[in-house]
Amino acid sequence: MPTRTSTQMTAQMTRRTARVVLTGMAVALPFSLVLGGVGQAAAPSRLPDAGVSAAAATGLDDPHKKDIAMRVVSSAENSSLDWRGQFKYIEDIGDGRGYTAGIIGFCSGTGDMLDLVELYTKQKPGNPLAKFLPALRKVNGGDSHDGLGKSFEDAWRKAAQDKAFQDAQESERDRVYFNPSVKQAKQDGLRALGQFIYYDAIVMHGGGDGKYSFGGIRKTALSKAKPPAQGGDEKTYLNAFLDARKKAMQSEKAHEDTSRVDTAQRVFVKEGNFDFQPPLKWKVYGDSYEIKE
Repeated sequence: MPTRTSTQMTAQMTRRTARVVLTGMAVALPFSLVLGGVGQAAAPSRLPDAGVSAAAATGLDDPHKKDIAMRVVSSAENSSLDWRGQFKYIEDIGDGRGYTAGIIGFCSGTGDMLDLVELYTKQKPGNPLAKFLPALRKVNGGDSHDGLGKSFEDAWRKAAQDKAFQDAQESERDRVYFNPSVKQAKQDGLRALGQFIYYDAIVMHGGGDGKYSFGGIRKTALSKAKPPAQGGDEKTYLNAFLDARKKAMQSEKAHEDTSRVDTAQRVFVKEGNFDFQPPLKWKVYGDSYEIKE
């Protein structure tokens, strides 16, 4: 793991402060509005092939675009573009959610780490983490390390060398965060950038329809602007969403640094890069990053 400044450590804590308990969230993820069909979006900066809707053209689920998304999120989550280097990451960042670990920051206190280890154990019984399942069930919902500790940390790092555990991390990331957010963004008529903005929001704030959850942020944005699926302007809507996201971040003390929005996502929107197409340049917590292709 790279050495993080105190500002970066505080910033990493932000995504946990508002995240809801995630057990079963993928099937129960509530969205207050379900849009019927996707309308015509604003003219894209890079035109898709004829007959292909803007939202469907090279969406965030395209393998290359998805990799870009993972790298940009990793710049905020781990101060590194090497998201694949984070399978072994584990620490308690002091946010009240217990251990934070893996490529998307699974937490022992919020349910998603428990779901991950249960999936891994179902696929590969006898793995290094299987014996910690009883302890993970007991600490779920809090910040306790009871039954975990250094032996659990060592077991996590050992398991992270196993391709099956890496695959399980990616599977749970997609089930809980990536797939629901991209699906909703496409229903809202958003192209790859908007899909990424939704994904990054659900990573930090969790699903659900609370005021400062992903669903609540989206609801606030919809009250201010129409998405492309409803005939609205894509740039106007995304700015409304980022305005609501920023207020959600500022609602907690740990969310004081909003550079994740201000000097990253807002930059892409201002440039009109709705296809999320490299080259990309941005800053998070004062650090500069670039993806050339």
